[in-house]
Amino acid sequence: MQAGSDPIRDVKDAVCDGFRQIGDFSYAILPKDIAHKLADLKKAALIELTTCLQWQMEWIDNRVAGGDKLRDRWRERCERQTSADTTSGPVV
Repeated sequence: MQAGSDPIRDVKDAVCDGFRQIGDFSYAILPKDIAHKLADLKKAALIELTTCLQWQMEWIDNRVAGGDKLRDRWRERCERQTSADTTSGPVV
């Protein structure tokens, strides 16, 4: 018995193959050296984008860590102020 083919997978594979062929054609129509230089340019742009995104993620992590430190400082001040108020007691 043959397992039934998955029509969704077949369509996905056909669409992906079509996009691959379009990509191949777009580079095949260019002279070889220009196609390679264009590919290098695109990869360099993607590397810069990746670097920028990594920098942004590090910046976010540093801001969250800074927020944690600030929150802890506020909590300590609040606890010190509360403990100072309770130790002095009510004035009668």
